[in-house]
Amino acid sequence: MLEQVLFFTIITAFVITTVLLPITIPFFHRLKFGQSIREEGPKGHAKKQGTPTMGGILIVIGMITSTLLFVGKATEITSATTLILIATIGFGTIGFLDDWIKVALKRNLGLTSKQKLLGQLLIAIVFSLVYTYYDYPTTVSFEPLGFHLDLGWAYIFFVIIYFFASTNAVNLTDGLDGLLSGTAAIAFGAFAIIAWSLKNYEVALFCVAAVGAVLGFLVFNAHPARIFMGDMGSLALGGAVGAVAMILKLEILFIIVGGVFVIETLSVIIQVISFKTTGKRVFKMSPIHHHYELSGWSEWKVVTTFWMIGFLFAILGIYIEVWL
Repeated sequence: MLEQVLFFTIITAFVITTVLLPITIPFFHRLKFGQSIREEGPKGHAKKQGTPTMGGILIVIGMITSTLLFVGKATEITSATTLILIATIGFGTIGFLDDWIKVALKRNLGLTSKQKLLGQLLIAIVFSLVYTYYDYPTTVSFEPLGFHLDLGWAYIFFVIIYFFASTNAVNLTDGLDGLLSGTAAIAFGAFAIIAWSLKNYEVALFCVAAVGAVLGFLVFNAHPARIFMGDMGSLALGGAVGAVAMILKLEILFIIVGGVFVIETLSVIIQVISFKTTGKRVFKMSPIHHHYELSGWSEWKVVTTFWMIGFLFAILGIYIEVWL
């Protein structure tokens, strides 16, 4: 029974996105909801100018609809679903506002950095209040090393920092056709397997719905992309995967499962620190996927290489949590 629900959850999310996107893409074209390409970016990206964005709306619709349709058929709907929806919809809304200002109001900068930070702060605080209300543990741990640290009331600050890190790391990865769609599917797939092994079927089913939704989106987002997910998609996915990690108490393991997101973030941090302290750049361009583009790699080669790296990180994470 559970396996059947699992199958229908991923298929439904996949079908929702693949059916709605062919309708949405020409509609966004008519509305001129096109992506603006950075002038300082790789020259090959100029041809992407005007490609419809805000496709993340369909990802969110697909994974939430499928989750709500099937979770109750396999297990009891609890606060876990509530928490995941708060993070997914909350951070997705921030991304939606940013995208809307850019493409509909024609203001290239979208939300200001302060507005984004305030929005992320508010969502993280709401999440942490609901999290503590339902008496979730405030311990951060890593079982393989026997590490356990109860943060108590300070866990709220951990949640804020954690969400800021997860949403921005995932957002930075969204820079090439299909890169984030593929790596997100791999990360959520890994967490689905881990959640299933922990008998947390509610979280497992959400993760499977997320896999189906992003794979459905990947059909139209693979190179050459016919639509981009925009900040709504990347921030929603970043919030969702962060929430999943916290509910499963695998906050530290996320660093491994989401290894590609971590590498992308570190490349930006290293680049900024190096340039500000020495005036020199370590990479030709950051995030690091652009470095390989400027080194002569084709976009498809960069994306598939990063998918493979993400897959290896996911296998390592599953091994550590399930089999070690």
